[in-house]
Amino acid sequence: MNFKNALLASLPVMAIFVTSCSDDNQPEFNYTVPETYTFERNAATTVDFGGQTNRIKMLDEMGNYIKDQAASASLVDDAKLSNMYANVNAPFANADLNAATTKQLKDKTAASKDFFGNFGGGGSTDEQINVRAFFETQFDNAKAASNGDAAAAGVAGVYLDGSSKRLYAANGLEPQQIMLKGLMGACFMDQIVNNYLSLAVLDEGSNKKNNDDKVLDGDKNYTKMEHLWDEAYGYVYGADVAGASPVYKFWSSYINQVDADSDFGTVKEDINLAFRKGRAAIVAGDYVTRNEQIKIIKNKLALVAAVRAVYYLKEGKAKLTAGDNGIKAFHALSEGYGFIMSLRYTNKPGTNNPFISKDDVDAILTELMGGTNGLWDLDYLNNNLDGLALQIANKFGFTVAQAQTVN
Repeated sequence: MNFKNALLASLPVMAIFVTSCSDDNQPEFNYTVPETYTFERNAATTVDFGGQTNRIKMLDEMGNYIKDQAASASLVDDAKLSNMYANVNAPFANADLNAATTKQLKDKTAASKDFFGNFGGGGSTDEQINVRAFFETQFDNAKAASNGDAAAAGVAGVYLDGSSKRLYAANGLEPQQIMLKGLMGACFMDQIVNNYLSLAVLDEGSNKKNNDDKVLDGDKNYTKMEHLWDEAYGYVYGADVAGASPVYKFWSSYINQVDADSDFGTVKEDINLAFRKGRAAIVAGDYVTRNEQIKIIKNKLALVAAVRAVYYLKEGKAKLTAGDNGIKAFHALSEGYGFIMSLRYTNKPGTNNPFISKDDVDAILTELMGGTNGLWDLDYLNNNLDGLALQIANKFGFTVAQAQTVN
């Protein structure tokens, strides 16, 4: 099957026409990919990713809660964070999030069909339990760090970073950043590439036939397959509103940051176009094109996580080398830690396994935290951070120097 697409990546403001030629008795298709993620049926939208928007806002509010408690020198309530994680007991300041009682972050953490339902990619029930417990531990660490002590080796506490305060666990990791970046991987990434873009989910049961026959999902204006694709899209773009505040610093934001570097300067359009083109293909029943877009999204989103992991490892080393007495460097290294965690939830097309295995990710994190007091004992002068950065970059086919130029 050959596709004649005029100037795919260079015409983001124009609709793209897709023509597929019939090979091997495949049907012919002729349809348009819209310039924005806009799809309608009977003059009404068929797009719905409200649950994903809510989860992005939930994680954002959790991060801001820790930040605000640190700024006001107030104790972090770990029980409140646990309630926010599971969305119980109306814990959010945003009443709409409390009202979305069926939506939560916890039950979507390490919960994909491919890795934790079919136990591909090395996933297991034990891992799921341990990952969720890991994030609960970050809530405890944030509370311990907010007790007023000064952060030091082996001591959870507060560090004044210019005019702002940051909370650090006894091992030097910043619980807020571990939670934010870690859940970007264990929840958002896992759901995108291992669940909603999984063929085991998209084509489950009668989904494909119902999509072909335009059988809608209950009283909704979309087919089940259309909605599943939208949910994957929503974990990337679900809280983006042009010109609005706040700007949520999750996958969409980091895609933009990586795209700003000329070495990776098509990643933003590649991902956005693949989502639009895949959704248009679903409407047309063109599953070969849909599947090609899944591969693009998996590859490019994994690349973003890897580039940011390398960037923060090198930024952390630069700050340590500059004599930043540990703390500012620990902020960068905590972000790096979270992005390294995310690599475990990537999905290399054609393998149904992550680009870097769980065992290898665990080994990288163990080396990073190998000292008695974790980051406080990091032997950055002996190039271990350089080695970890190189190991990740090599897996994804870019250089460490390329990743360092991304701001």
